[in-house]
Amino acid sequence: MAVRIEDLIDIQDVRQARDKNSPNIIPQDTFRHIEPLAKELGFLETHLLKAQDIATGRWVRLKCRYGCAKYNTSWCCPPAAPNLQMTRDILSEYELAILLVSENTNEHFYRNSGVKRRIQIKQWKSTVALERKLFLMGYYKAFGLPADTCALCKECAYPKQCKFPNEKRPTLEACGIDVFQTVKDLGQSTGLVRKIQDCFYSYSLILLA
Repeated sequence: MAVRIEDLIDIQDVRQARDKNSPNIIPQDTFRHIEPLAKELGFLETHLLKAQDIATGRWVRLKCRYGCAKYNTSWCCPPAAPNLQMTRDILSEYELAILLVSENTNEHFYRNSGVKRRIQIKQWKSTVALERKLFLMGYYKAFGLPADTCALCKECAYPKQCKFPNEKRPTLEACGIDVFQTVKDLGQSTGLVRKIQDCFYSYSLILLA
């Protein structure tokens, strides 16, 4: 069924869309339903943004390679994840994306505990679930980039075949996406949490169309 012009919403009217030289439109019904769908899956906030406003940087994967024990041990982390140039090429094929914000309290953040793993799995599955809902709504290019690291398995099968290929996705940082700069450009706070007992935000991304 054809979409009427009056049923479309100009992304320039969305606060997060910053470049007024390239107007984009999405079906208003879709925009209206994305936020409640995301909240049902546990996300606190949903922000629509242009793909060109997603910041990337070489330094991000440097953090992955030096300082993270997941490097070269997971299908969802470097070097298995798309490299920076591939990420930039992929982003150039999209116009719109959705930034998903989760609020967490996790005193087990620095431990390999069951509590930490449950939190990671919930965020991961929620991102993939929303991606699939958007796909079924007609956004066939929808692709999720979850927060944190994949914890579906206690120990990743990498480099052997993944045990959960349908849920396998690279993370934002693994792709070289600068989450801090992207969030800052949306006018959101990027403060660091310094006490393990405090709440913190984590971010997932869905490339939409």
